[in-house]
Amino acid sequence: MLKKKVHFSPYITILMSFFIVILIGGGILSLPFVTISGKGTKLIEGIFTATSAVCVTGLTVNDVSTTYNLIGKTIILILIQLGGIGLITFSSLLILLVSKEISYYTKKVVQEDINAETVFNIQKYIKKVIITVLLIELIGAVILFFEFIKKFKISEAIYYSIFHSVSAFCNAGFSLFSDNLESFKGSMIINTAVPILIIVGGLGFSTIINVYRYLRKEDKRITTTSKIALKVTAGFVVFGAFFIFIFEYANIKTMGNYTFIEKIGAAFFQSVTARTAGFNTMSLAGMKEITALLFVFLMFVGASPGSTGGGVKTTTFGLIVLGVITIIKNKEYIEYNGRKISWTNFNRAVSIVSISICYIIVVLFLLILLEPDVNVINLLFELVSAFGTAGVTRNLTPYLGDMSKILLIITMFIGRVGPLTIVSALSLEKIKSGKYKYPEENILIG
Repeated sequence: MLKKKVHFSPYITILMSFFIVILIGGGILSLPFVTISGKGTKLIEGIFTATSAVCVTGLTVNDVSTTYNLIGKTIILILIQLGGIGLITFSSLLILLVSKEISYYTKKVVQEDINAETVFNIQKYIKKVIITVLLIELIGAVILFFEFIKKFKISEAIYYSIFHSVSAFCNAGFSLFSDNLESFKGSMIINTAVPILIIVGGLGFSTIINVYRYLRKEDKRITTTSKIALKVTAGFVVFGAFFIFIFEYANIKTMGNYTFIEKIGAAFFQSVTARTAGFNTMSLAGMKEITALLFVFLMFVGASPGSTGGGVKTTTFGLIVLGVITIIKNKEYIEYNGRKISWTNFNRAVSIVSISICYIIVVLFLLILLEPDVNVINLLFELVSAFGTAGVTRNLTPYLGDMSKILLIITMFIGRVGPLTIVSALSLEKIKSGKYKYPEENILIG
C-alpha cells in the first residue's frame, strides 16, 4: 500500500527554511576561522548576526568591519542575498536548473514566499525575479565602484561595491565601515545610488516587473497593488525627508554642522533608509526624540509586499487609509484605480496592523523589565527597527542583555516572514463553511 506523501503548510515550510539557514549561518559566524581575531564570537552573537542578515535587518551586536574577516563578511553577504531573494525562491531556482520542473506544492510555497498573485507560470516568474535582482545589483555595484575606487585598490573597491549594492537592494543595511556611511555624507554617488537601490528593492518584485512591462507596453496598466506601493513610497520619502530636515536642521549631534546641501542629502537619505534599510549618513544616537518617534512610524510601515524589506507594508497602510476614507464618506465599496477592493482585503490589513501593534506592546513591556535603566524611546526604536527589519540603531543593541537580544532575534524573524504568516502557520484549523449562520447583531463602537 502506497503511503500518501505528507506536505507541511507552505507557511510552516517558509518558517522552517528561515530557521534552519539562521541556525547554520549563526553557527558558522561564531567559529574562529571567520573572525579577524581568530577567537570566534559567542553563539548568541553569531545567531544574532545571521538572523539580521537572513532577515535583511542590519542590526548588529558586533562591528562587522572589525570583527569578521573576508570569509565572515562573504558569508554575511550570501545570507543577505538569500534572505533578500527569498530562501524558497532560490531553492526553487536550483530545482528548475536541475529538473526543469517543480511540483504544485513547491509553486504554492514560492507564491507565499514572494507574494506572487498566482501559481500560474510561477517558473517564469522565479526566473524574472532572479534576473531582475542580479541585474539591478550589478548596475548598483558598477555605480558604487566609482566612489570606492577613490579610497581602495581595484580588488577591494569591487568587493565593497558588490557588498554594499547587495546590502542596499536587499534593504539589509549592513556596511563594511565602522561608522556605517557617515564618512560619505558629502558623496553624491552614495547619497543617490544607495537610496535608489533601497527604494527599488523595497517596492517588491511584482511592482518592479509590472512597471517594467508597462513601460515596454507589455502590460496594459499599472496594477492597483503597484500604484498604491508607488504612491505611498513616494509620499513617505517626501514626508520623512521634510520633517527630518526640519527637526534635525540645527542639531549639532546629527546634521547641525553639515552644509546646506549635505543636510538635504542626509534628510533624504535617512527618510529612505529609515523605512527598511539601516544605513545612515548622520549619527542617529544624537537624534531628538521627536525624530526618533518619526523613525518608529516609518519603520513600522516599512516596504512593499513581495519585496526585500519588512514592516506591515505600504499597501497595508494605503488600504487602511482608503478604507477609513470610504467609511467616512459612507460609501459601500472601497474604490481605487478604477477597481473595487473587497472588505476582506481591508480586514486582512487591519488584522496585520493589530497583530503587529499587540506584539510590539508585549515585547516592549518585556524589554522594559529586562532593561530598566534604558530610555523607553530607545528601546521602542530598536524594537520597531527589528520588527520592520529596518536595522537603523541608536547604538543600543550591542549593550543589551542576552535575553533582550533573543527577543530582538525573534522580532527580526517575525518581521521578515510576516506576523500573518506566523499566525497562519500556527493555526491548526482550516476555514470551514458552516451549515448554518448565527443571527447578526450590531455592536456599539466609537
